[in-house]
Amino acid sequence: MSALAYDSGAMLGRQLRRIRHNMGLLILTQTMPITMLLFFGYVFGSALAMPGEEYRAFLVPGLLVATAANGIMTGMFQAAQDSHRGVMDRFRTLPISRAAVPLGQAAGDLVVTAVGTVPVLLVGLAVGWRMESSALEAAGAVGLLLLFRFATTWIGILLGLASQSEEAAGQLGGATFILPLLSNAYIPTDNLPAWLRTIAEWNPISAVTTALRDLFGNAPVPTDGAWPVTHPVAGSLAWCAVLIAVFMPLAVRRYANGGR
Repeated sequence: MSALAYDSGAMLGRQLRRIRHNMGLLILTQTMPITMLLFFGYVFGSALAMPGEEYRAFLVPGLLVATAANGIMTGMFQAAQDSHRGVMDRFRTLPISRAAVPLGQAAGDLVVTAVGTVPVLLVGLAVGWRMESSALEAAGAVGLLLLFRFATTWIGILLGLASQSEEAAGQLGGATFILPLLSNAYIPTDNLPAWLRTIAEWNPISAVTTALRDLFGNAPVPTDGAWPVTHPVAGSLAWCAVLIAVFMPLAVRRYANGGR
């Protein structure tokens, strides 16, 4: 275990240096959630039945979770880039743990996400969103958000390793933008058709979004609907556990087998 921790720490350092040398992508990924918050909050907020300020309070947790779900896209692109440029082939020749490379990538992404969450929260506070709960509950919300990001990153790493090219990974990663649209991240699901509401409520993004709204004190937990949204914290933890238990070992095995 100590060898794995040491090797993973080295890969984490490599991942952070890699991100530092790609400042354009870093700035884009960090500013996009703020841009979306301002656009959705002021443009869409005025068009919805909710008052603009109330909608922004509704939107901030959903946008945070939608950004966390982008771990699929970033994990996929970075893994595909390393895989198809021969970087992972060189890593496999080194006497290090096979789990260290993908784990270092996931950990590096988690650090960047944690740092990037701060300005989004500050802008949310500036546009009228408030944390109405205790500091402990708010900290729990942020911890749950980061856990979800960690889980989705493993999905992306597996898909990136399985991709046929960097271009294919980029195209598939871009298609993941639809996932938050099929959830309660941006709009309430109450008025959706029954079949679409069921899909949205069983979307992991909906459970985590509802949990954040509850933990931040922004909205009560719904009393009707699918189990993950009526028990959002438990549902979110269950989803994260399932995603990590399934995709983490598959990604490590895929890496160890040379992407096959």
